[in-house]
Amino acid sequence: MRTSAVRRTVLAASAAALALLVTACGGSGDEGETGDGKGKADSSASAEPAGKALGAAELEKAALAQADVKSGKVATKLPATDDIAKDQVKSGDAACLPLAHAQAGVAQGEPAATVKRSWTGEPVKPSEGTNPEDALLASLDVDKMLINLASYDGDGAAQAVKGLTTAAEKCAGGFTATVAGEEMKVVKVATTAAPEGGDEGTAITLTVAAEEDVQAPSKIVVVRKGATLVSFSAVNLAAMATGEDFDVPADVVDAQVAKLG
Repeated sequence: MRTSAVRRTVLAASAAALALLVTACGGSGDEGETGDGKGKADSSASAEPAGKALGAAELEKAALAQADVKSGKVATKLPATDDIAKDQVKSGDAACLPLAHAQAGVAQGEPAATVKRSWTGEPVKPSEGTNPEDALLASLDVDKMLINLASYDGDGAAQAVKGLTTAAEKCAGGFTATVAGEEMKVVKVATTAAPEGGDEGTAITLTVAAEEDVQAPSKIVVVRKGATLVSFSAVNLAAMATGEDFDVPADVVDAQVAKLG
């Protein structure tokens, strides 16, 4: 990876090029990925009653707070560059739109209420004597995650999970999308092992075509608890520059899911 390319990635991140910045996670879920891109995922809707949809105030109480995590920074008010509206996300294939929405931190379908959060990790400080290019990459080794909590009437939350898993199957070969005016080309979609802690959920990895022929992972995780669906959209800025895989912090995901009750 040339230093100039790394610098361009830094500038793109600083300018909040959301097409790659907004994104989830599987924690250890990546272990379930198979060679054909179809891992295990619990996409079947629970037969149990979904429960009552939470209002915005209730979702605010259930959303991640700084006190819930041991590291990183939780933002309760997102900047405009991170707070993407539904009509700012479009896909060349309507069947893939649920994936584009999830990657951009946008709620699925028509929720009764929704609340957004973001979490940003802390870079690892390079050791003394590290060459400038490696130091620049180290400064990029930061996990970023958009978190969306949405509550639904009836079986809306279960249908949202089903819609995502169906989209992952139909769009396994990739798709194109536009997020806040930025074009995004996904070359592969792989479903990985479902996360734990809720009634059902799924984890999905999008392989996104980045600049300089780099293909970078962008991860999505969704967990349903009753009538509430929480989605995580995660990227690692160094992975955007190099194409290497990354692990989404499971402790952050677990902390948010635990607050759903």
